[in-house]
Amino acid sequence: MKSIVFAKRTLKEILRDPLSYIFCLGFPLVMLVIMSIVDRSIPAQANMTVFHIENLGPGIAYFGLTFVMLFSSIQVSKDRSTALLLRLYASPMNPADYMIGYTLPVCILALVQITICFVAAFLIGICTDYTFSIGAILLSVLALIPSLFLFTGLGILFGSAVNEKAAPGLCSIIITSTGMIGGIWMDIEGLGGVIQKVANVLPFYHGVTLAKMPFREKPENIPEHLLWTVGCALVVYVLAAVIFRRKMKKDVK
Repeated sequence: MKSIVFAKRTLKEILRDPLSYIFCLGFPLVMLVIMSIVDRSIPAQANMTVFHIENLGPGIAYFGLTFVMLFSSIQVSKDRSTALLLRLYASPMNPADYMIGYTLPVCILALVQITICFVAAFLIGICTDYTFSIGAILLSVLALIPSLFLFTGLGILFGSAVNEKAAPGLCSIIITSTGMIGGIWMDIEGLGGVIQKVANVLPFYHGVTLAKMPFREKPENIPEHLLWTVGCALVVYVLAAVIFRRKMKKDVK
């Protein structure tokens, strides 16, 4: 119950910032429309499918999670810089309550964001003669859940480890890395070489590919992408919980 009350307060704080609507909800939607227009301008002979709506929809939905990470890190670091957490440390709340209280609002915001992305992609698909399967969309949403916890963990980790001025900078590195080597804007498999090797090491490419799998005729390497994404999400989230607890004990002292 304590974690739910704290989660409601955190959600109100995030929604109080107008930038959360712009970046978490508006920006992915704008990018989806712009890249769909770009896709229509690319000649069919180029055989570039990365901007096709069946790839772009889940890709943008994944990319939107990076902004959820950004606001999560800002909120945690902001709470640490004020006297709020110091006062809450004296309450009966334990570290698990804090983690739940920071995670639940982010999950709600992310699910709304994902829903908006797929509704927009569905409508764009109608205009571009592509019909999304509702079942495939639901599978893609499920495939995004491990990545949701990955970015939530990164947000809490950065917010716990550094101050509110440094946290956005660290998040911007992740946002850029996700866009460049996650397979959202580029065909990583087509490029191959060093770029693909680097992409295979990081979890972003695996998460994006996993989200796109339900819309492919012949999905391949699903266990590999799933295990890599889930494994990285668990490691990051556990690490975030450990760092948050250590910072909590340090601040109390």
